[in-house]
Amino acid sequence: MTDITKTGQIARDYIDRLILASDPLCPKWNRENFIFRKEPRWNYMDSCIIRAMLMFADERPELWDYAVRFVSSYVTPEGDIPTVERSDFNLDSICGGRNLLALYAKTGDKRYFTAAELLREQLAQQPRLRCGSFWHKAIYPRQIWLDGAYMALPFLAAYGKAKGEESCTEDVLAQLRNIRSLMRDDSTGLYYHGYCEARDTCWADPETGLSPNIWLRANGWLCAGLADICEITGDSECAEMLAELLDALRACVTADGMLLQLPTLPELGGNYPETSGTLLFAYAAMKAYRLGAVSADTAADGRRALGTVTERFVSYDGDVPVLRNICLMGGLGGTEKRDGSAEYYLSERVVENDAKGIAPFLMAAAEL
Repeated sequence: MTDITKTGQIARDYIDRLILASDPLCPKWNRENFIFRKEPRWNYMDSCIIRAMLMFADERPELWDYAVRFVSSYVTPEGDIPTVERSDFNLDSICGGRNLLALYAKTGDKRYFTAAELLREQLAQQPRLRCGSFWHKAIYPRQIWLDGAYMALPFLAAYGKAKGEESCTEDVLAQLRNIRSLMRDDSTGLYYHGYCEARDTCWADPETGLSPNIWLRANGWLCAGLADICEITGDSECAEMLAELLDALRACVTADGMLLQLPTLPELGGNYPETSGTLLFAYAAMKAYRLGAVSADTAADGRRALGTVTERFVSYDGDVPVLRNICLMGGLGGTEKRDGSAEYYLSERVVENDAKGIAPFLMAAAEL
């Protein structure tokens, strides 16, 4: 059973001792920037942290102040986002759009809505597959990655709701149907990481266009995206897709409540319990129950997963929590020619205290 007091304390410590203690241009949670010496720029990892932190802002108004300071480090007073090159058509850049809408609603500062409009303009021009779904990025032509369901579709739904544009919701739901039709594995109910319409990349099956394996965090992003879209739109079809996916993930949960990096290959040597994907499942399961989409049993499995992560995979380095077993990255193709094999996913670096794990921990803790 989840220790609510302990989980809440860890969440507070993350906020106070890691997030609020971070310079917006050198955030301590962005392990990719540190490892690969990247220059600070608008990115989905930072956006996820700010969104997760703001889930606690009703109790702590000072968190809005930090969000303003952080986002304003990347958004000019005129509402431009200089480090976003819209011609890259990178869906990851869209993730922070919900923070912009939230800050505009809170502060009334037009720069945030202007910046959100820029992201909406990117989506209006985003290349699409024949089925109507967005390309994941310009460098990945005619490809759908599950990650994009979290990065772009909840923002598009929230933007449409804010503007009263029903066509945005219709677009989101149509793209979710495409994902289910093209990428779902009928035998497990889980989803393959990628789909290539052209079948012309190293990882795509020549008949189906699908990548060869089911990666946990990709399914976690889809789960979280579906839960958020359900909250924004109240759509019953989205709720059914969410409940179906949560049931499929529940069937893969290990005896202690965790999910594996490759959830359908439990006997594979080197496969390991991965915390970021497990936490995304926990968040979506608890939120889906709050929204009336699933049973109490599903919520209990989410709480159990969060509790296991809290007990087994969080320790302290001084007064700062340390979350372990986070897969740093996972992708397909590119210059590295990532082939989507099981060996590839198990070869990716495993790190501590990366945003891709911390943000889902905070999200799940907020739902708890």
